[in-house]
Amino acid sequence: MFPTPIAQTSKLTQMSYKAALPITIILWLLPLAAVLMTSVRSMADINAGNYWGIPESFNLIQNYSAVFGTTNMGRYLLNSILVTVPVMFGSVLLATLAGFGLAKFKFKGRLAVFALFIGGNFVPFQILMIPVRDLTISLGMYDTVWALIIFHLAFQTGFCTMFMRNFIIGIPDELLESCRLEGSSEWQIFYKIILPLVRPALAALAVLIFTFVWNDYFWALVLVQSDEVRPVTAGISALRGQWLASWNLISAGSIVAALPPVILFFAMQKHFIAGLTLGATKG
Repeated sequence: MFPTPIAQTSKLTQMSYKAALPITIILWLLPLAAVLMTSVRSMADINAGNYWGIPESFNLIQNYSAVFGTTNMGRYLLNSILVTVPVMFGSVLLATLAGFGLAKFKFKGRLAVFALFIGGNFVPFQILMIPVRDLTISLGMYDTVWALIIFHLAFQTGFCTMFMRNFIIGIPDELLESCRLEGSSEWQIFYKIILPLVRPALAALAVLIFTFVWNDYFWALVLVQSDEVRPVTAGISALRGQWLASWNLISAGSIVAALPPVILFFAMQKHFIAGLTLGATKG
């Protein structure tokens, strides 16, 4: 079995693991702790060079209220929601339908179609920057929310289809055949059989897609320009002053921007873990 369970390794390996684990966690959380502390500092504290020490004053309410009161942070958050939520639901729905077709229907060229979905995931999206930008301009969608929605929907559906097809293919064909013998249509089978059985996979995929799209920064810079449609990842840069960077406000804005994916993950943690481990017990 790979990887070998830590309990079955040598004593030296177990001791090294137990020593390295807390050190790794501390190093991983150290930047986050620094951002959290900076988000409650005053500008005087930052200008004095107090980056890692205890803040002289905790300006929690002042800094976080200033993020929403003096900037367009509320607009940025709304734009991210308008982009992320439709993409999450749309890509998961399309991928489940496509995965069902690729997994349970025999047709000529099925493997070729599935290969296209797989191959699309290996295309670096950076090389698509110029053609995608030119396409959105020619379609009149540049600097609109629709530009981000359509691109992310197209780009994420390929990964989602590969993900869902691998789950659905494990559902016994005999179960579906018995439903067909009972007179169930393909839509009824999809809605009443397939969806309930892959619910953990749907939850895991929804969390992943929400995180991917919400945290996107590259396409938020390429496809939009104005504050009216700018997502939160690109909008945080607008918190910088013309002559002086307000690092306390930037840190507070970064914490606010990171909260929705974190909240979604913990809300669906049980389903997320079940979805990722669903295939581990299949023979």
